[in-house]
Amino acid sequence: MSLASWFRWNEPSNRISQRNPKEMVAETLMMELSWQIKQAEKQQRERENEYRKIKTGVDYGWLVSYPKQSYDISPGERLQLEDMCTKIHPSYCGPVILRFRQLIAEYEPEAQEVSRLFRSVLQEVAEKIKEEEEAKKLARQWNTKNKTSLSLTTFKSRSRISPFISDIKTISEDVERGTQPTKRVWSMPEFRNAK
Repeated sequence: MSLASWFRWNEPSNRISQRNPKEMVAETLMMELSWQIKQAEKQQRERENEYRKIKTGVDYGWLVSYPKQSYDISPGERLQLEDMCTKIHPSYCGPVILRFRQLIAEYEPEAQEVSRLFRSVLQEVAEKIKEEEEAKKLARQWNTKNKTSLSLTTFKSRSRISPFISDIKTISEDVERGTQPTKRVWSMPEFRNAK
């Protein structure tokens, strides 16, 4: 009996393939939200400590122990945000996170305000996705409309007209044969009727 059969090292991992991309996007975005809430709380505590140091002149920060996370969004709001996250296309997950981090750095919100900023970013991206879908829909309609209208104009007849080959003799041909052809300007090509 081999050790590989005991540890199941050779079996492929099916865990990743079973996950839906929308679920992965929602989970990633919600993890980013909770991390930003923790960071906002940490910054808020640091600001409070700095204020106390300035006010009292003594640092008792080493004596204080803070809870891991004191603020948490309500379950109803969490469900709404998760629902909004599932509507985000996977290709927009990175831009949503970048925009969210940009707003956090710009406004430096308190922990209670982070979820509102997150909601505003999700709404902004959802509107952008909706506009792009409408533009694609209009482009598809335009392309199908043009294909049907151009189908009549692209009709090609089987008889072709060639202006240089003709069986009908004309007076101008007789006159042209008797004279020397004049040289054309360099920008113009020179056509000669070879018969």
